[in-house]
Amino acid sequence: MAYKTVNPYNNELVKEYPNATADEIESALSTGQALYKKWRNEPVADRGIILHTIADLLREHEDELAKIATIDMGKLLSESKGEVELCAIIADYYDDNGADLLKPTPISSRNTGDAEIYHQATGVLMMVEPWNFPYYQIMRVFAPNFMVGNPMILKHASNTPGSAAAFEKIVEEAGAPAGSLTNLFASYDQVADIIADPRVQGVALTGSKRGGQSVAENAGKNLKKNSMELGGSDAFVVLSDADIDKAVDLAWRVRIYNAGQVCTSDKRFIVADNLYDEFLKKLKASFEKLVPGDPMDPKTTLAPMNSARAKSKLQGQIDKAVAGGAKVYYGNQPIDLPGQFLQPTILTDISKDNPEFYDEMFGPVAQVFKVSSDQEAIDLANDSELGLGGIVVSKDPQHGKAVAEKIETGMVFVNSFLVSLPELPFGGIKGSGYGREMSALGLTAFTNEKLIVTAQEPDWNNPAGGLAVFK
Repeated sequence: MAYKTVNPYNNELVKEYPNATADEIESALSTGQALYKKWRNEPVADRGIILHTIADLLREHEDELAKIATIDMGKLLSESKGEVELCAIIADYYDDNGADLLKPTPISSRNTGDAEIYHQATGVLMMVEPWNFPYYQIMRVFAPNFMVGNPMILKHASNTPGSAAAFEKIVEEAGAPAGSLTNLFASYDQVADIIADPRVQGVALTGSKRGGQSVAENAGKNLKKNSMELGGSDAFVVLSDADIDKAVDLAWRVRIYNAGQVCTSDKRFIVADNLYDEFLKKLKASFEKLVPGDPMDPKTTLAPMNSARAKSKLQGQIDKAVAGGAKVYYGNQPIDLPGQFLQPTILTDISKDNPEFYDEMFGPVAQVFKVSSDQEAIDLANDSELGLGGIVVSKDPQHGKAVAEKIETGMVFVNSFLVSLPELPFGGIKGSGYGREMSALGLTAFTNEKLIVTAQEPDWNNPAGGLAVFK
């Protein structure tokens, strides 16, 4: 696996990085294990101070970090800056709230004594992260587990090595001890070996379904706890009472943000029949206004895709869908620029027997469906192998909420862009994976939920009536 930055705007090779050596891997494991043992005897709150410093450094170096991410994977510079700020917000959140959230949780019990659940670190974690949000994907695992006291080893995507190295540098500059986060340019075979090592106690992965299955299989074989976020084919449901202008204004932004390369970016637009024609017309008008160009230029509103491989895959999916009966309402024309640009495309008439009906289209392609009732919209939204997020649009928030409750995903937003904030749990169901990141749930995703019962003096009679082990 070659780690290298190829600027997707101009196809220029920026820098190549050497693969991790066996000695580097062993050093990461041994350093992480030693740090875990040291952290077990230190107050949780002490680490929060470092998280706050990390947040300060992220903001201080925002311009530099944003440029690195944009050159690595092509997103608009304004989006990269927003990503850096989100990372700072996450770091601040766990600094402000982590220690309190990790306090022992008392349990009311008939047993003699006081019962409490302690949320304790478990050990070194392996992180496998994707390219589409090269800082945020790291931070949403790093911040909570740093607070808990789980050292981390990072294997980032092969096309965003600059971002991985820059994030590691910020952590080091903030004064975090060696082993807190170790970035390795590792191969997948090396990742498998790391997961199997007894010093590693958990695996967090965001990526493709195939990659998740492979890593989860290896983690399961070695009895390592793991969390999987494996993408989504989210539904954007426009109910019959929706304000069409507001719905479309939300829809085009959702589909084009990060060049459509977002796991939670809605890809299937399910529209009530009374609004369907107008929705298509207005969505097309919004797409027509987009300006492709240099993602560093503030006038650019359409960024390139992250790589030639990604563009080729998505174009192949469009071609396959059209061959299977789908119609191109707009787009699917070449853009006369050297980078990895794909014209935003609207596909309609995608029947259930279309070979692309169940596939996630990871890029600026909107699949639009017509439905005649709320129930039909719900059934179509749920007819997916994935279940990450979704959006419902309605003039009546309670109507939208009632529909949202019936959609089979980990997250649904009513009349709102699907946002990611540290206080909100992130994750899905079905083929989108399992486990949650961020919020209190993400903080304890890789903790030992240890029960401690403390009685004033030994009591062998167990008067509460439970099973008495000693008689």
